Order: sequence, then C-alpha cells, then structure tokens
Amino acid sequence: MMGERIRFHTDLEAYQIAFIAAMEIFQVTKSFPKKEIYSLTDQIRRSSRSVCANISEAWRKRRYPGAFINGLNHAEAEAAETQVWLSFSKECAYLVEKQADRLVDVYDPIIGIIVTMIKHPEKWII
Repeated sequence: MMGERIRFHTDLEAYQIAFIAAMEIFQVTKSFPKKEIYSLTDQIRRSSRSVCANISEAWRKRRYPGAFINGLNHAEAEAAETQVWLSFSKECAYLVEKQADRLVDVYDPIIGIIVTMIKHPEKWII
C-alpha cells in the first residue's frame, strides 16, 4: 500500500497479513483434537483474531495518540502470543513443523509493521 492513501484499517498491510494468517489458523485448527477445543484451539484462534481487532480499534482511536499506541501495543502482544500458541501446536504435534514454523514467521513482519507504527505515530494520527 506504499504511496496509496490509507482510509480504512483494512487498507493497512499489518491488518491484511494478520487477517489472512488468522483465517489460515482457523482452518488448520479444525483438525486439532477435540480435547483441545477449549484450550489450545480456542486460545490460538482468539489471539490471532485479536491482532486484527486491536489494529482496527487502534486505527479508529488515532485521534488520540496514547489510545492509538495502546491499541497497537495490544495488537503486538497478541501477535507474539499467537506465535507462542503456534509453537505449542508444533510441540504437541498438532501442526507439522514446517507449517508451524511458516506461520510463526508470518507474524514477524506483522510485529515489525506494528512496532514501526508505534515508533512513528505521527504518520498515522489525525
């Protein structure tokens, strides 16, 4: 989206990547054991979706620098949490190592973009 005007949270690259990742996580967790439905499955789905939700909320609060940064901090934390749940999924053999590692790696640029936005909020604040 470089050079294009960002009008909606859905235009943000971090949101777009996180949304695709969350949907992939939803699909792959369908095969997790039923005994994990209220623990690992629920946690990883929740945290991956929360990245998008927190980016969206931060975007709508960008009139207030503190609220904007706080929302992005939450998004960053949820992205890191998702990486942890993915690691547990790999260690429990619910995900193939290559798939789990690829999904963990998807969150690195998401976190990087979010951190850049936190460091330079003036570019986003209304």
